Amino acid sequence: MHVRFIASFSAIVREPAAARALFADALGVAFEGSAGDYLFTEKLAGAKHFGLWPLAGAAEACFGKAEWPADLPVPQASVELEVDDVAAAARELEGRGYRLVHGARTEPWGQTIARLLTAEGLIVGVCTTPHLREKA
Repeated sequence: MHVRFIASFSAIVREPAAARALFADALGVAFEGSAGDYLFTEKLAGAKHFGLWPLAGAAEACFGKAEWPADLPVPQASVELEVDDVAAAARELEGRGYRLVHGARTEPWGQTIARLLTAEGLIVGVCTTPHLREKA
């Protein structure tokens, strides 16, 4: 597997309004877009995409429901690594003994991604993100 770049980093937040107050108001991060409570920017130097991802949204993306499973570590962040072939990367991870939260699938915004959850509670995605590749 060859990682091209970090496609995305998102803090996972329990209180989206408080996180927005810190990052946007206090720190001055200019978020250019949103999807519900999810805020993001692709114009922050040093990152292709930086977001504030509500825990309910992370749970929905990983498990198809808004509640995070009580038997799993609650994630604090998500990092997505751009690869050449998501399905091959997912198979490689599984072959090395990692359990995926979900296999390769294409999200409505065009990104193909497979995710796993580390013991520390970090969501790690291997992905292809066409609109970010064009900026690479």
